Amino acid sequence: MAQVTVTFTVSEFCLHTGVSEEDLQEIVGLGVIEPARIQAEQWIFDDRAVTVVHRALRLRRELALDWPGIAVTLTLLEENERLKQENRLLLQRLARFTG
Repeated sequence: MAQVTVTFTVSEFCLHTGVSEEDLQEIVGLGVIEPARIQAEQWIFDDRAVTVVHRALRLRRELALDWPGIAVTLTLLEENERLKQENRLLLQRLARFTG
């Protein structure tokens, strides 16, 4: 089964997400998202970046965070999810020995 990845130029990305180009530059500068690739010295973003920006915009709207605060929050949420997954795997391994 083929995997399809949708890509966006900067203009398309801004239209699709509603962020300005200035905000997009700040978001990229803070490491919230990264361009999927650079083509002819222009950023190209994938659909995963759109999902992250939509999540960031929700945090901005609901918690009134600035972009640096959103960057920290997203990093902590990702780390929390990684630790939860690691904990689940360790609990499964432990269950094999104690069960």
